[in-house]
Amino acid sequence: MKKFKILITTSGIGSRLGELTDYINKSLVRIGNKPALSLIIENYPQDSEFVITLGHYGQHVKEFLNITYPDHNFVFVHVDNYQGQGSSLGYSILQANEHLQCPFIFNACDTLLSNNSVILKYLNSNVNFCLGGIREDSSQYATLLGDNDKVKEIKRKGEINFDYGYTGICGIKDYETFWKLLKKCYDTNPNDISLHEGHIINKMLQEGLEFKFFGTEHWLDIGNVGELEKTRRLFNPFAEVLEKKEESIYFFDEHVVKFFSDSKICTNRVQRSEYLNGLIPSIVSHGNNFYKYKKIDGNLLAKSITDEKFKHLLEWSKINLWKRKELKNFSDLCYNFYIDKSLKRISKFLNGKNDYPIKINGVKIPPVYELFNLIDFDWLCDGEPSGFHGDYILDNILETKNGFCLLDWRQDFGGDLSVGDIYYDLAKLNHNLTINHEIVNKKLYNHSPKNCYIMCNSKLLDCRQILKYFIIENGYDYKKVQVLTSVVWINMAPLHEYPFNEFLFNFGKLNLHKALQND
Repeated sequence: MKKFKILITTSGIGSRLGELTDYINKSLVRIGNKPALSLIIENYPQDSEFVITLGHYGQHVKEFLNITYPDHNFVFVHVDNYQGQGSSLGYSILQANEHLQCPFIFNACDTLLSNNSVILKYLNSNVNFCLGGIREDSSQYATLLGDNDKVKEIKRKGEINFDYGYTGICGIKDYETFWKLLKKCYDTNPNDISLHEGHIINKMLQEGLEFKFFGTEHWLDIGNVGELEKTRRLFNPFAEVLEKKEESIYFFDEHVVKFFSDSKICTNRVQRSEYLNGLIPSIVSHGNNFYKYKKIDGNLLAKSITDEKFKHLLEWSKINLWKRKELKNFSDLCYNFYIDKSLKRISKFLNGKNDYPIKINGVKIPPVYELFNLIDFDWLCDGEPSGFHGDYILDNILETKNGFCLLDWRQDFGGDLSVGDIYYDLAKLNHNLTINHEIVNKKLYNHSPKNCYIMCNSKLLDCRQILKYFIIENGYDYKKVQVLTSVVWINMAPLHEYPFNEFLFNFGKLNLHKALQND
């Protein structure tokens, strides 16, 4: 008896997830701490052979699997047509034909099981089977009609009479018949974009072949936005890391994997790790869009902060991170980073819309471009070159036995990898003592201009005062930190989703106005 191989199709564009798949493959959308693809793969024994179809951001899928699971056996199949006329799930499956001349399990990349016992039961079986899941609404799913323990028919979406929703997981023992019928169906109508494995199973049933039928309550779906959010809440109701459109982070038992849609960012972060050596985890492997580092034992400072720990962090940073450096024309870097980047971010957020004068918390605030015209850029860009982190927030700092370990460092400062402005790190830290992940995840803010506020943690407010005293006592300009903090909030707006993006934009403008008025 041959052991089932595992076919996972990741070639589709994931259109039902909307903009979530603008920068990443659907299978790499994060569920809790891991991407969906990992949750599928880890449901099967490590020695399984996986056949993975690649299409939409296929290189991302391949790179992620090779970096994350170097000891697994993957065969990659490139699908030339995964979008538009002539594309279909059936066509993608057909491309894997030569690698699956044996019994195989098909597992759709948007189908998860919270308990793998139901699949392990059939992994070495000698039967065709279909897995059904409990669903009352069939509008989003094909369905299964059974007769005792046998499949009678796979029905279309929207059917009223059915026993289970069809999960998108099936086992094909009679693979030769499956491939013959799939090829015949495709050749008959190559432009049928609805062709999928369910059609072929029905034809196999018509030819007298049997499929075992079993259901499970452990089916989780991420194929549409509504089901994705339900599944995410089950895995992690309060995510540790804020979602970003163009990057992601995944946590495993021994490693952390970072993803960037922009390969230059990934490359620069890897290069910057050399300048931060000893202060950050060591990168153990990387590609164009991913890098992996060993998970460090320690406590996230955001969860354990005290006044004394924060004072210790500032002194440690002064000695180990913020070492003074010399760089000619440093103000040009600051101008590029503070002004040019900000204008691009604002343009991205407004997206062609006008920004009008507005009352925020009863205060008349000019349009954002008018606010920026009030900034003395020569003063703002007269920074202090030093070693830097670039996203210096408590959520990126681990308290370890030997002090601190820094996570998720920025890739550059105005294009330079080795030198940054200490004022930017101070501003990021100041920002985080007001706005942090917990507050955002629990929605402890209001984005309305009439009442724009955030509910701050009292411990963090105390730390904010400690930071203020540190800045002043070390001869830095506190007003500059306040201005940059407000600019940080405005710059963050286009990186996040509504309503948090609206809050950041309004809150940033309000505080920038206040900082500029504070002479």
